Amino acid sequence: MARQSRALSASLSASLALALLSACAGQAAEGGSEERARPGVATGTIIGGTPKKGGTLTVLSNQDFGHLDPARNWVMPTMDFGTRLLYRTLTTFKAAPGKRGSELAPDLATDLGRPSDGGRTWTFTLKPGLKYEDGTPIRARDIKYNVERSFAPDLVGGPDYAQRYLDGAEGYTGPLEGEHLKSIRTPDDRTIVFSLRRPVAEFSYTVTLPTFSPVPKSREKGVQYDLRPFSSGPYRIESYARGKKLVLVRNPHWDPATDTVRKAYPDRIVVQQGLKGGQIDDRVIASAGADASAVEWSDMQPASIAKVLPRPEVRKRLSAEQTGCTDMLALNTSRPPFDNLKLRQAMQYAVDKSAQVTAAGGPALNDVATGYLPPALTGGRAVDSPYGTSPTGDVKKAGKLLAEGGKPDGFSTTITVSTGDKTRAEALQQSLSRVGVRLRIQSVDPSVYYDTIGDTKNAPDMAISGWCPDYPSGSTFLPFVFDGRTIKEKGNQGNVSQFRDEAVQKRMDEIAAMSDAESADKAWIDLDSVVLRKSPAVPLLWKRKPLLVGDNVAGAFGHPAWTGQFDFAVIGLKDPSRSKG
Repeated sequence: MARQSRALSASLSASLALALLSACAGQAAEGGSEERARPGVATGTIIGGTPKKGGTLTVLSNQDFGHLDPARNWVMPTMDFGTRLLYRTLTTFKAAPGKRGSELAPDLATDLGRPSDGGRTWTFTLKPGLKYEDGTPIRARDIKYNVERSFAPDLVGGPDYAQRYLDGAEGYTGPLEGEHLKSIRTPDDRTIVFSLRRPVAEFSYTVTLPTFSPVPKSREKGVQYDLRPFSSGPYRIESYARGKKLVLVRNPHWDPATDTVRKAYPDRIVVQQGLKGGQIDDRVIASAGADASAVEWSDMQPASIAKVLPRPEVRKRLSAEQTGCTDMLALNTSRPPFDNLKLRQAMQYAVDKSAQVTAAGGPALNDVATGYLPPALTGGRAVDSPYGTSPTGDVKKAGKLLAEGGKPDGFSTTITVSTGDKTRAEALQQSLSRVGVRLRIQSVDPSVYYDTIGDTKNAPDMAISGWCPDYPSGSTFLPFVFDGRTIKEKGNQGNVSQFRDEAVQKRMDEIAAMSDAESADKAWIDLDSVVLRKSPAVPLLWKRKPLLVGDNVAGAFGHPAWTGQFDFAVIGLKDPSRSKG
C-alpha cells in the first residue's frame, strides 16, 4: 500500500478517552464481526442495508486527491476511488467486508491470470465487449501503454511494481519517445503477456494496482492526464475544479454484464473538497438535507467521538475497520545513538504503547501493535513480540539495555512529527523520560512531513511513520520498509529507519524467489520477528479508520484492501429521492 495518507487531526485528552471508555462499557458492537468488536463501534458489517439505484451520493472531504492518473495513484484511499469508479484493472478485490474482501476476482481479465515458466510469465485474456466512456473498445495494448508510461520521469508517485518485476526494465523511461518494453507483449487485442525477471507467485494481486488499467495512447496528456482520466469504469468525470469539487456521472458504455464487482448504484457522485474535518463530522452527524446522503472521505476527528459513541442512532452509522497499516516509531540507524543495537532494543521496552493508544483516539480506534506486519498479513492474528506483551513497556528492562549500550543515564535525542501527531510525540516524550531519554520534538506541516523525514542527510533521530500493504503479501510491506537497497537520498518515504542489513536483504531475496505463495507468506512472518530483534523501528499501533455516513446511505463498509475506506464499488442510498445536488 502505498504509504498511508496522514490526516490532520487533533488528539483526545487522556481524561476524555477514559470517560468514553467508561461511557461505552458493556455496549455491544452493532452487527456481527469477524474481528474483535470495538467498544460501541460497528465492525465487519454493512451499514444501511442494500442500496437502491439512483440519486446523488455526496463525499465530504478536507483535501484534494493527490493523483487520479492511474500511473501516479499510489496513496490510499485514492486508489480505491480510482479503481472502483473511474478505471478498471486486470483483477480486483471482491466487494465484501471482512476476510472475503481480500479475495480476488477477475476484472478486465477473464480469469486471475495464467502463470508459466515457473511463474516468470503471466498471460491475461480480456473479456469481450469492454468499452471506454466514448464507446471505443478497450484493447490489451492500452494496458501495456499505461504500464509503460508509469516509467516516465514526469509521471512520478505511482506504484513501482512494474519497475521491480518486469524483465529488461532497467533504464527504461517510458513510451513518449517511441520506446516500448519487450517484456510486455500483446499478440492480439485481447491478450497481454508479462515477462518477469523472477518468479512472482502473487502477480494476480499485483495487477489489481492502477498501473495495470488501460490508457489509450490517443488520450495521453502527460501530467495533465491527472485532471481527466479517460474512463473504463462505471463513472466518468463531468467536471473537476482542483481542491473544490469533482462531479462524476454515469459512463453509459460501462456494461455491468462484464463486471461482477461494481454495482454503480448512484446516478451521480459529488466530491466536495476543502472542508474542515470537524465541520464534516458535524454535518454528517446532523444528517440534514443533502448531508443525509453523504459520506466522509477522511477520518472522523478524535474530538468528535464524544458526539457519536453516546448516541446509538449516530453510532450505528460509524465504521471503524482495521486499516491494515502499521504505525511505527522509526529509529535512524545510520548514526548515533541508534546505530547501537542495545539502545534501539531499549526503546522497545521504554515506549508506553498504551499512551499512544490514548493519544491517537483511544482503544475504540486503535490496537497496540506487537510486530511490523499488520494482522491482515498474518492470518488475522497479532504476531508474538520477542519483547513481551506489556502495552505500558518495561522500565527495568529498558534501563538494563541502556546500561549495556553504554548509556546508563540515558541520552538526548530528537523526533520530527506532523502537527497532527504532536500529542503522540508528547506522550512518547513522557514515557521515554522514565528511563532518562530526553526527547526534543520538532513538528512540521503534514504537507511537507514526508519530504522532511525523507531527506536522509538531515533526517531526525526518530519519526512516526506508517506503511500499508498494496495487497495481502509481506512482499508489499517488509522490503519497502526495511530493505537497505531502497533508501533514497531525497524522498526516502519507506525505509525511514535507513536500516541496512545484508542478512535481512538476502533473506528477502530468497522469499521473493519462492514460487509457492503460502510458503512465502509464512517466511515473511518469520522474517518479521528477525527484523524486530534487530529493532530498526518500534511497532506502535494498528489503527482503525473511523468514518461516518449520513442516515440515507446504504451499503457502506470499510474494505480491508482499501485500509478501511468505504468500498465505492457498492455504496449507495436507501432512498434516492431524498438526495439533492
